Amino acid sequence: MAAFMAFFDGSTTTWRVSSAVVTAAVTDLWPGVEVDPTRRSEACAFRWSFSTDEGPSEVFMPEDATGLYLDAALADSARLACLLRQWMPDEVDLVFCDQGYTFDIRVRPGATAAELIEEVDDQP
Repeated sequence: MAAFMAFFDGSTTTWRVSSAVVTAAVTDLWPGVEVDPTRRSEACAFRWSFSTDEGPSEVFMPEDATGLYLDAALADSARLACLLRQWMPDEVDLVFCDQGYTFDIRVRPGATAAELIEEVDDQP
């Protein structure tokens, strides 16, 4: 499984990711989601575990609620990043990247998972 991140600069907005909204979205997309609100670290203040057609996946929300860490296949991670983009104010920049920062893509309002995957695939 690849690790991805979808995050924004919390100093530019007071808006934050809502664990309730993420929980509702993830449970709508995939059955059998395990929700764990236990704060484990700054990087993992909330966790969702589930299985998709691509395999087992986890999503973590950091303590400052400025994004999501996605331990899931690219297709599932892109889908969640695009959902996050839909919930956010348009003026806040959302960055989608992989754990190694080999790419850094701005997710524009209205972007689809397919478009985001195409942008990732176009990276050198």
